[in-house]
Amino acid sequence: MGAHSRAVRLLAAAGFFAGTTPAFAETSTINAADTAWMMVATALVLMMTIPGLALFYAGMVRKKNVLATMAQSLAAVALISILWVAYGYSLAFVGDGSWIGTFERWFLSGMTMESVNPAAKTIPEALFMLYQMTFAVITVALVAGSVADRMRFSAYLWFSAGWFTFVYVPLAHWVWGGGFLMTMGVLDFAGGLVVHLSAGIGGLVAAKVLGNRHGYGSENLAPFDLSLAVIGTGMLWVGWFGFNGGSALTASPRAVWAISATHLSACAGALTWAALEWWTRRKPSVLGMISGAVAGLGTITPASGFVAPWAGIVIGVVAGIVCFWACTWLKQRLNYDDSLDVFGVHGVGGITGTLLCGVFAMKTIGDTSGLIEGNPQQVLTQFYGVAITLAWTAVATVALLKLVGAFAPLRVTVQQELEGLDISQHGEALQ
Repeated sequence: MGAHSRAVRLLAAAGFFAGTTPAFAETSTINAADTAWMMVATALVLMMTIPGLALFYAGMVRKKNVLATMAQSLAAVALISILWVAYGYSLAFVGDGSWIGTFERWFLSGMTMESVNPAAKTIPEALFMLYQMTFAVITVALVAGSVADRMRFSAYLWFSAGWFTFVYVPLAHWVWGGGFLMTMGVLDFAGGLVVHLSAGIGGLVAAKVLGNRHGYGSENLAPFDLSLAVIGTGMLWVGWFGFNGGSALTASPRAVWAISATHLSACAGALTWAALEWWTRRKPSVLGMISGAVAGLGTITPASGFVAPWAGIVIGVVAGIVCFWACTWLKQRLNYDDSLDVFGVHGVGGITGTLLCGVFAMKTIGDTSGLIEGNPQQVLTQFYGVAITLAWTAVATVALLKLVGAFAPLRVTVQQELEGLDISQHGEALQ
């Protein structure tokens, strides 16, 4: 009887462990190295908005608008983070509908410490949610650069909430969350369409609707302190390693290659813009060099996880040329007052990088071949993604501005603009 009892207990134990193995295997898909890297990447991307973008933008406006400009970045972090948790994450990344997700994760309902998102199976779902949240935050904050010096803070908050809901969330789902652009094969590794093109078009439309700043074209609107902008550029540059490298969602060679292409593109963009200023104006400006660096960073973003590092240099050179042209000749020709050149750098850079991704994509890196590997169809697919993003963003932005403007003024008064938004909107000022 004793031997029989021991055999029964052994069989029962074997059955217990056999029965629990599948569940254990499912939870063990969370990888410690991937999780650690993505925690770092999340922190780096958040740093891109505060203090990175806040300093970058604040250094390029006049002294009387520095605090108000920083307040817009800070407000974007606070507001969009809450809205992302409430419904943004769920609608963007939960469910596989062609147009929008579901409310299954409304206020993170049903999320556990062990749950994972199908898009990132080796990290906790909560971490994936936070990482994607930082992208939503900086995209909304970027738009503010186009309307710096003149938009009412209350109107900015209402517009930001609406723009996030009706522009960013759908685009994120279409391109990254299983929507129709993703299904048809549009490539956007880290946000050429979802982040840069949408912010650039949104900013351009907002600048046109609000109108030019008082004194634009006739008064000196020189930056207050470019040293702040240089510091902000450095933080953006470093943060972009998390932005593009983190979009691999794993601690992997692909993440390293994405970071390599990103850095080289920024270097090439800065040098190219400086060379163009040297040629046309006899002096390379600091503003030009940091603009070129950011142009290179934004333009490589959609391609970073699909191309070889050497292609990052080529894309950076093209970014420096095209974005310089957009911020000088095109801006003057169309006579729009995009205060901090969001469209010229991010919008034009997003278009350029998305199309060049279709040219330089390599199958050995991102499982998709581009034009250089004999697949010209990918360029057409990329163009389709650009057209859809541009059209949707433009129409939705106009509609939102008209809606907000029907309830409250979008713009400060002339007197408030002259005295500065720091005082008129926040009751504070730099001494």
